[in-house]
Amino acid sequence: MIGALVCAAVLLFVRFAAWAGAHPLPATLLALLAVPVLYVVFRAMPRTRELRRAARAGAAQADRELAEAALTAQSTAAPAEDRDTVRLRSEAAVAPARDGLTAVLPEPAPDFTALDPDGFEAAVAALCERDGCTDVQVVGGAGDLGADVLATAPDGRRVVVQCKQYGPTNKVGSQDLQRFGGTCWSVHGAQLAVVVTTSEFTAPATEYAEGCGIRCVDGAALTAWADGSGPTPWGPTPVWAGPEQAGQV
Repeated sequence: MIGALVCAAVLLFVRFAAWAGAHPLPATLLALLAVPVLYVVFRAMPRTRELRRAARAGAAQADRELAEAALTAQSTAAPAEDRDTVRLRSEAAVAPARDGLTAVLPEPAPDFTALDPDGFEAAVAALCERDGCTDVQVVGGAGDLGADVLATAPDGRRVVVQCKQYGPTNKVGSQDLQRFGGTCWSVHGAQLAVVVTTSEFTAPATEYAEGCGIRCVDGAALTAWADGSGPTPWGPTPVWAGPEQAGQV
């Protein structure tokens, strides 16, 4: 292509030279007229390139804006039933459980072992409130007589919780359960007594709890309760309401 253009230009130049030799005056006038025309053409060439580049850039920007508008329209044009499903799932994720099952927290469960004692009691109280309890109070401290959290379960029972934030090698023993069992029913009027720990319970402690109707929640059960994969202390597993009902369930 370029070679053909070069050959054509050379042929035109040769013919023009022959014609100019035969007609010197017209050739001189034509050359004088060609100078300003060529000057204007050469001056306009960079401007033309800039205009072409600007046009290409504008077209590319327009394409990007059209693509973004299409994506936005696609995301907002979901079927009504899909939007309703998303709304219902969102509401279910934050709605408190009323049937003894837990609702999954929107954020990860806290590291209960990293909390201080007051923070641990507050975290357990927050779990109770999250999963349907009302009248939740943190009452732990000097003179608490074994009660750290008081609440009313979704089914109306009075819940009394003792929190034991122990290390993994320090298990909750039977003496801890006996002291709590001596006050949870008679002093605090518990209809559901719960001991929550970050550790484990010894075999004698578990045996005592089963005998007097205290619900034991160890570290693994606490984590399952917190992340929604396990039950709350008040369900769905049947829980005795007091020592007078031990052995009836």
